[in-house]
Amino acid sequence: MKNKKKFFQDLFEKVNTWLNDIEFLKSFLVPIHSAGFPFIIIFALISLILGSISDFLGWLGIFLTAWCVYFFRDPIRVIPNIKDSIISPADGKVLPIIEVQPPEEIGMKGKMKKISIFMNVFNVHVNRVPIGGTIKKLSYEPGAFFNASLDKASKLNERMSIKLEVEKGIDIVFVQIAGLIARRIKCELDENQIVKSGEKFGLIRFGSRLDIYLPLDSNINILEGQTVIAGETIIANLKRKKTGSKSIKN
Repeated sequence: MKNKKKFFQDLFEKVNTWLNDIEFLKSFLVPIHSAGFPFIIIFALISLILGSISDFLGWLGIFLTAWCVYFFRDPIRVIPNIKDSIISPADGKVLPIIEVQPPEEIGMKGKMKKISIFMNVFNVHVNRVPIGGTIKKLSYEPGAFFNASLDKASKLNERMSIKLEVEKGIDIVFVQIAGLIARRIKCELDENQIVKSGEKFGLIRFGSRLDIYLPLDSNINILEGQTVIAGETIIANLKRKKTGSKSIKN
């Protein structure tokens, strides 16, 4: 009976210490995305239980909890205010840039320039809107969970395709794609919603990929293998119309 009482006293003290540490760390740690709090709490509780069994297991649990906090970080980004610019929707490494037709479910014909960004488990996974406009279509497709760095992931993996109208006659498509480890796509957009460039719209948990399809006459500003930052890196510029209309606003 005494052992049980001592165990719960120790557990309470550890939780109290952990909560105090969290308050202290808030002063210099980056913000955490709200979707991560349930996972962080679960990891922390498991760490406490493991710590009551073994110091080694406790430290292992603390390490995993710290990694979980790191994964769901949501740093503040400075959004470029430059007309006609396409902002990177994700952190990660640029894969080969090709010309291909966007996903069938989105209902657009003809080839577009596709930029693919691979996010590993150490990248920030909060996704951002690449340019201001109106969400015209959302289409979720179940699928496989191949390594997101493979090109076949664009067609075969679970995905959420989003069509955005920048202005009349100019549409882009961006696609959240689940990867080998990622098993949950979170998209907070609605059809007919008006969005701003760099606005947060969702995330993909634990390693994934994001494809963006642009008109063929877009000017691409990045190279394969380059590392980009969501909400800050200008990956392309949309070409102005030749009808004397104003530049596209972000």
